[in-house]
Amino acid sequence: MDDFYSRTGILTGENGIDRLKKSSVMICGIGGVGSYAAEAVARAGVGRIKLVDCDIISVSNINRQIHADHNTVGKLKTAAMGERIKNINPACEVETKDIFITQLNAQNLFMVLKFDYIIDAMDNVTAKIAIITEAFFHGVPIISAMGAANRLRSDMFEITDVFKTDRCPLAKVMRKELKKRGITGLLCCYSRETPMKIKSAGKNGLGSVSFVPAAAGLLIAGHVVRELAGLGLR
Repeated sequence: MDDFYSRTGILTGENGIDRLKKSSVMICGIGGVGSYAAEAVARAGVGRIKLVDCDIISVSNINRQIHADHNTVGKLKTAAMGERIKNINPACEVETKDIFITQLNAQNLFMVLKFDYIIDAMDNVTAKIAIITEAFFHGVPIISAMGAANRLRSDMFEITDVFKTDRCPLAKVMRKELKKRGITGLLCCYSRETPMKIKSAGKNGLGSVSFVPAAAGLLIAGHVVRELAGLGLR
């Protein structure tokens, strides 16, 4: 077994490593949650990764996004994350798509590569609904990140159905929008912590810290990797 896979292989076995090498994952939203999920999936040995985002890295991203530092400020998030992944695992096939996902273009993301799993780490409801409905149409497993902002408890995230969540304002909106579209179940990662109400002079009043979105991203990646490696929940 190659050195890169040796420690992971102790847990997954050679069959698990082979499954990961042959797997493909699309990650939509390469921010605080998505960047950590992407890196963990890459380090686990997933063979093909597609990164979708339209933003560039800013100084304010450095406190919580793994690809953000003073050398990457101004770069496309997908490009910076893609470079990291290739340095981590040169054998990984990385594709980037620099778009804001809408209902009109979401279907194009599925045209070339049949994905084994999709990670939705976007914070825009319209974009989330677009990629989720397209994933359901194509029968591709998807896990969706709910809110991580205005929270300090990294230990209060869990993976469950979005219709079993509470306290999360984003999850509440998602439940309403999914019902309209006849979707009655969606695997998600959400926090049981009630978000802080913060009066801020900033344009959106959303606070975030290094360890909270990272925890959500790693929890999501762990679920996806276990599924792809054929390990399930242990």
